[in-house]
Formats: sequence, structure tokens, C-alpha cells
Amino acid sequence: MHPTRTALVLAGGGSLGAVQVGMLRALLEKHVVFDLVVGASVGALNGAYFAARPNARGVAELADFWRGLHKADVFPFSFIDALSSLLKRRGCLLPSSALASLVRRVLPVTRIEDTELPLHIVTTNLLTGAEELLSSGSVEQALLASAAIPLVFPWVQIGDKLLVDGGVASNTPIAAAVSLGATRVIVVPTGFGCACPRPPSGLIALALHTLNLMSMRQLVRDIELYSSQAAIHVVAPLCPLGISVFDFSQTEQLLQRAHQQTLTWVEEGGLIRTGVPGALQAHTHSAG
Repeated sequence: MHPTRTALVLAGGGSLGAVQVGMLRALLEKHVVFDLVVGASVGALNGAYFAARPNARGVAELADFWRGLHKADVFPFSFIDALSSLLKRRGCLLPSSALASLVRRVLPVTRIEDTELPLHIVTTNLLTGAEELLSSGSVEQALLASAAIPLVFPWVQIGDKLLVDGGVASNTPIAAAVSLGATRVIVVPTGFGCACPRPPSGLIALALHTLNLMSMRQLVRDIELYSSQAAIHVVAPLCPLGISVFDFSQTEQLLQRAHQQTLTWVEEGGLIRTGVPGALQAHTHSAG
């Protein structure tokens, strides 16, 4: 009988990445142990920090990072810069310099292979659309590639490959975890703003919103596709959730709510149940 190999899989989802930190805190408190970490987009950022410091102190530091994070730290939008990018045909609205600075300041390692738990960062090949898994090399470059939302941030060249947001190919990379030998997959999703009365306004916010919806649909598909190859447990997403993926003002609420809900999820048998959580199915909530 082969030993269980547990993968932590972290989805993308903009500002809702704070949800994952609350979930991770609860999973550690319930003594869940992981053998490898796979992440895409903002899930790659959280995953990289957790892989480097997979303990209560590391998660507390990551929570403090999220508490101090503002929209302008990641998306320093300037009308003049955006207009200049369009006129000069740069192919993106924003530079990645602010995000790069953030990554350099925050992450405790500079190389992917230096993390305590094996780390794998999902990106997408811009020319072929194939999923490209980065398991060694510069953490900064890998994270910038995994978070390079098309038309928002510039693509990143690593070796001879041009790479963009991992969410384009696989925002919740269950397939990558299974290919890496995981027999048990614990997915930490961001969820989606199922209780938002309207989509967010603005090009960047709408791009994030659209990618997030794609990722949740991909997650549902991949749970069904790979359930025969690994035991897949999806931590219950927050629902109803009335916060958009572009809103960084509700971090503390997301951290606390996700922590409490995940504790309840584990206590009620979440680590035994498999299948698609109802909160991941396409749905809305009435205003009343």
C-alpha cells in the first residue's frame, strides 16, 4: 500500500486571497500536514510563503502582510501610464514593478527550491496555452509570471518561454498536483462574490472578476475529472460573499470568517468528504 501524499492546492482570486490565509490558519490548528504546495496567481503568492514557513508563525506573518495590503500596492493604476501603454502598444495597462517590489520585500526565500515544502508555481505559456509548472528558479520571476493577468500586466520571459497568469491554463491546479504524485488533494479556494449585486467597474477589476469566475468553473470541472485519481477535499468557500476580487478593504473580515468556517468544516468531516461543495456551483443571492 502506497503512503498518502498530500498536496495543498491554492487557487487564484485577487483580494480574496486573504480567505486562503484564514483557511490555512484553521488547517494548521487542526494539525493537517502537507507534502507539497501547488499554487496559481495569488494562490502562488500565498503558497510560496506557506511553503517557506509552513507553521503558525508563518501564517500569522502572512496574515499581517494581507492586513497591510492596499489596491495601489498591486494595481498602481494611473490614467497617464495606461494611456501611454496603449499609445506605445506595450500590450498591458500596468507595469509589474509594484508587484515585484512587494514580492521582494515579503517573501522569505529567493529561490523556489529553497522552501521547506516542495513548491510548484503554475503559469501559462502565452504562445501555446499550455500549463507550465515552475519548480525551481527565481521565486520573484515565477510569481510575476503566475500573476501576469493578460492585458493588465506584462508577460514574463523565463528561459525561452513567454509566460502569463497561471489562471489562464489552470487557476486551481488539481491536475498539476495529481501529476506530481499527490494521492490526496486539499484545495484552498478563494470563492467568488456570489452576493455582489453587480460586476465590478473598470477594466482591471472586470478582468480579475472574469478570471476568478473561470477559476471556479475550472475547479468544479477538475474535481469531477480527477476524483478517480486522488481524494480531493475542497475547503468550503465563503458563501454568501459580497466582496469583489478587487476590494482590499475587507481583509480582516475575510481572515476571521474563513478561519471560523474552516474550523467548522473540519469538525463536520470536511477532510473525509469529497465532491463539489454547493457554494462552488454557479449561483446568486437575492438582494432581499
